[in-house]
Amino acid sequence: MIVLDTHVLVWWVATPEKLSRRARTAVSAAARRSQLIASSMSIFEIATAVRRGRLELNLPIAEWLAALRELPELSIEPMTDAIGEHAGGLDDEFPGDPADRVIAATALALDVPLVTADEKLRAVADLKTVW
Repeated sequence: MIVLDTHVLVWWVATPEKLSRRARTAVSAAARRSQLIASSMSIFEIATAVRRGRLELNLPIAEWLAALRELPELSIEPMTDAIGEHAGGLDDEFPGDPADRVIAATALALDVPLVTADEKLRAVADLKTVW
């Protein structure tokens, strides 16, 4: 089981060649076992990026997200109160971006690696990452 950071989720669906070889291998292996997880925070980030014109998708956002939700190998993990508490309690070693904190807290709460290209997240000692 692995958690996908938002950019990894988008790249996996739209442009998998952007993933590192190690990330592609990990994502492919987890997908075969239907053990890919995305935080509901990633849905928020994707919708916001599209609305602001920072991300273009090959379908209207509602259709793209509907298709994403239909992928059998992917589950969307809700932001629970426990994940919110964990995210809010992360020390200053973690990046300050609330979305990064929630996504990292999701991986930490599930005790699984986070697939991310984000160097700041990869530098956090207690967070298992793949890239």
